[in-house]
Amino acid sequence: MTPPTKLAQGRPYLAIPGPSVIPDAVLQAMHRPAPNIYAGELVAMMPGLVADLKRVARTVHQVAMYTGNGHAAWEAALANTIRPGDKVLVPATGRFGLSWGEVAASLGADVQVLDFGKQSPMDMERIVDVLRADKAHEIKAVLAVHVDTSTSILNDIPALRAVLDDVGHPALLMADCIASLGCDRFEMDAWGVDVTVTGCQKGLMVPPGMSFVFFNDRAEAVRAKQNRVSVYWDWTPRAYAEQFFQYHAGTAPTHHLYGLRTALDMIHQEGIEQVWARHAVLARAVWAACESWSTAGSFAMNVTDARYRSNAVTALRLQSPNATALRDWVEDQLGLTLGIGLGMAAPGDPAWHGFFRLGHMGHVNGHMIMGVLGGIEAGMRHLDIEHGAGALDAAADVIGGLA
Repeated sequence: MTPPTKLAQGRPYLAIPGPSVIPDAVLQAMHRPAPNIYAGELVAMMPGLVADLKRVARTVHQVAMYTGNGHAAWEAALANTIRPGDKVLVPATGRFGLSWGEVAASLGADVQVLDFGKQSPMDMERIVDVLRADKAHEIKAVLAVHVDTSTSILNDIPALRAVLDDVGHPALLMADCIASLGCDRFEMDAWGVDVTVTGCQKGLMVPPGMSFVFFNDRAEAVRAKQNRVSVYWDWTPRAYAEQFFQYHAGTAPTHHLYGLRTALDMIHQEGIEQVWARHAVLARAVWAACESWSTAGSFAMNVTDARYRSNAVTALRLQSPNATALRDWVEDQLGLTLGIGLGMAAPGDPAWHGFFRLGHMGHVNGHMIMGVLGGIEAGMRHLDIEHGAGALDAAADVIGGLA
């Protein structure tokens, strides 16, 4: 087959599940000289930044900022609440749930994993059994991933809260919302979440480098009983900062703060309910296309039940090595980057080449999604990958309000 003329010139499109597409306004806000970190505009904007972060998480409680990625937020949440030897329960639905458990184990926690596999959400009945069996309440926290970015499974956090309440178990409910915050509906206080962790590089639309831990009064009371928390991880001075340097335990991530200020302005100008609604429609367009492709050949969605699919990311299966071939072709020929099948198989395993993921989070709109889907269709046609017909029509019907 004769290769087509390369069409990758122009603005590239990063359709991976984070880092997400960064708005031009955020990039422009960050493109400035280093500011004064002792007085002036940057210092003055911090209280408003904190308040607007809490608005996105739907909480009236506290938030601590960290200069680090989501793994830093995992460790910070644990460092403030878990002592060596404490038991934690990890109901895992993919690589990131398991990884959070590994971080807990590295800090000395006794980690109990309930692995629900890579295609199913949490089974609340199994969790009930474990909690009821814990008569002495040795489990101090449940580490739940709202959306596991590797599998694209959306878990029912309110149902997990209800399980804890029904059993009468006092464990803290911790939610990883790194993939979901600002994309899938999440309401920390209404859902009874004690600790929420997230990062800036997905729904918050800022380059990687900052993460956040939100915590309520129950979690704060646990922190108060800790024997020792390192100066850097301690969330108390960050959440109750009296001087600017306390927000960050030292030098601030100055340009990220400017970018975050602009990103939060964009979110609140659109309105969080509309942000959620936009993501829901665009996700349905992606699913409609994928369901059409899956009517022939090996193309398949990782999560078959739409109730458990995230509006931020979609994990897909395609006979190995077709997924890697497709990713390579669309990036080289079209300037479109798709996500690898992270955590679905080991990189050295031939099966690793049978998975890929689409990120549809943050700064995305209808024509961007149609462009991604059109690029995938072009790649499968060029590579002669068997797939069902009508995908773009199905997606267009969703975006056009006809389906």
